[in-house]
Amino acid sequence: MIRINCFFQANEGQYDAALQVALTLTAASQKHTGCVSYDVFESGTRSDVFMFCETWTDADALAAHAATEDFKSAIAQLEGLGKMKLERFEF
Repeated sequence: MIRINCFFQANEGQYDAALQVALTLTAASQKHTGCVSYDVFESGTRSDVFMFCETWTDADALAAHAATEDFKSAIAQLEGLGKMKLERFEF
């Protein structure tokens, strides 16, 4: 299994727009083959930060997810709304 934690920090005034993109991506991603879990968590201490937490069955499932139009479109939008930091764990 592969776990991805993606921390997102919104640019000033862009949090709500970024969160809507994140929620749309989450709903689509939960339907992708190999998705064990996919969710978005808002920070309790920082009003400009949220985190995607996703778990995939294997590298092929993650690669297929990353190749979808849902993912590519959302990432392009998010890149204009803030910055991301990824952590990847395999277990």
